[in-house]
Amino acid sequence: MRFPRPENVKTPWEPFMGHIPMHLDYPECTMVESVEKVSREHPDAAAYDFMGSRTTYAQAVDAIHACARALRAIGIRENDRVTIAMPNCPQAVSMFYAVNMVGAVANMIHPLSAEGEIEFYLNDSKSVAALTLDQFYDKFAAVRARTPSLKTLVIADIKDALKPLLKLGYALTEGRKMPKLPADGDYITWKKFLAGGKNFTGDPRVKRAALDPAAILYSGGTTGVTKGILLSNLNFNALGAQVFSTQEGLKIGDSMLSIMPMFHGFGLGVSIHTILMFGGRCILVPRFTPKTYADLLRKHHPNLIAGVPTLYEALLRIEGLDDLDLSCLKGMFSGGDTLPVELKRRIDDFLVKHNASIEVLEGYGTTECVTASCLTPKGKAREGSIGIPFPDTYYKIVKPGTQQEVPYGVEGEIVLAGPTVMLEYVNHPRETANALQRHADGVDWVHTGDLGVMDEDGFVYFRQRIKRMIVTSGYNVYPSQIENILDREEHVHMSCVIGVKDPYKMQKVKAFIVLKPGVPPTEQVKGEILAYCRKNIAKYAMPYDIEFREDLPKTLVGKVAYRMLEEEESKKSA
Repeated sequence: MRFPRPENVKTPWEPFMGHIPMHLDYPECTMVESVEKVSREHPDAAAYDFMGSRTTYAQAVDAIHACARALRAIGIRENDRVTIAMPNCPQAVSMFYAVNMVGAVANMIHPLSAEGEIEFYLNDSKSVAALTLDQFYDKFAAVRARTPSLKTLVIADIKDALKPLLKLGYALTEGRKMPKLPADGDYITWKKFLAGGKNFTGDPRVKRAALDPAAILYSGGTTGVTKGILLSNLNFNALGAQVFSTQEGLKIGDSMLSIMPMFHGFGLGVSIHTILMFGGRCILVPRFTPKTYADLLRKHHPNLIAGVPTLYEALLRIEGLDDLDLSCLKGMFSGGDTLPVELKRRIDDFLVKHNASIEVLEGYGTTECVTASCLTPKGKAREGSIGIPFPDTYYKIVKPGTQQEVPYGVEGEIVLAGPTVMLEYVNHPRETANALQRHADGVDWVHTGDLGVMDEDGFVYFRQRIKRMIVTSGYNVYPSQIENILDREEHVHMSCVIGVKDPYKMQKVKAFIVLKPGVPPTEQVKGEILAYCRKNIAKYAMPYDIEFREDLPKTLVGKVAYRMLEEEESKKSA
């Protein structure tokens, strides 16, 4: 399958592609079929490692088939939505590809989502089944009465994916901290779920096409209101082919340190599917801490690392790494947020000091095209640039609010087209029409809501976001969404949420609140508001501080002037 080149599109970056082709042939199959192809050709190659257990491609595909039969046994049908709220672990991988095999759509959400968010995700997607870990059961149980479409809740346990000795060790340490599941709860365990699949004796596979829907990831688009982004099999398979084409010298068995989570396009699209699509080995990391990071590097000697800038900032902060040998690295990629120039220099210096022959390569992308769509070519980095487009991906800079292309060097909105572009925003046709616009060339271009510049050689430079958004540790946080939650709290009259610079997270969330008349601005009130937030806001999006104000600054038209608050905070940190 080929992606048609838009008419009259300019591609000044072509001379700088090096070994990377301008065009590729993309598989006309589903995601699971692309992994099955690897399994037929390399059945004994390692597909993934998890906490000391290794799984071959043959074993991984067997697990996917078993999970697919179990899905069919509980009645999952074509185009049903199945929510997966899991860290990076074998059960999550099996479920993701099994959902794909039975023709359903995987709805990927953060396992640390708050109750209110889980309720929204389940209802917005109309999920009929969900998979999560035992430690998150209570949050799902709390919203069951308000999620009428959800018929089956499957509860997994990390130790089920471990070898006997490791399982025992886990049970005696981490396992002791996990709350016990109620005996009469409305759920089935992972083991019982799989056992039920043995009653389904037919072929669980449902024939699907490359352009059929496959997964939903969440983002705020250009308006900052959380929306499900519907992505196809082609979107993921094309991304895999594009990413693989940018790398030289990769071979079967090369490993990726899969730290980025599966609910994130970067984690699912690059760190999991791209690797499994080409016979690599995923080192599944369920939870990231700086200490485990160092241990993983020493133990596994990964060939590839993909992460957000805060992940690399953490690496630089770890003490006792003088003897760390990174000569194993063939690629290190940064995305999800802007990589500050000074941080890139420090990372590259760190790599040189630890025997690596590579530099960190910065990319750019949006969830509307799964994740990355642009990457710095090896050896051709330009300071401050996010690189050049992937094969068959086209970038233009247009005057904001129009489809009118601006000259090189002039700032405008970044728009892009290619085979990874989404199908739609779920349940948001107007938003889809605004973001996915058909230009005069007959091609649908994503209007990203980001401002940037393209130089005469086609290198792209990100400037700032048109959309109001905070990026903290690589996660997108939408202030208007947090404000809507805060404004429903019984003490709050009005709120404004901004991002504050942070040396580690890049930005952290701060809330300014005007209390209702008669409510005192006390620590007790602040504590009650924060407790409310913890029930309704994901941990990564929680305000690190709440500041009470008698009033909030306003614009001439009466809107809250959040930029004035941003400027105040910026001056404090200067």
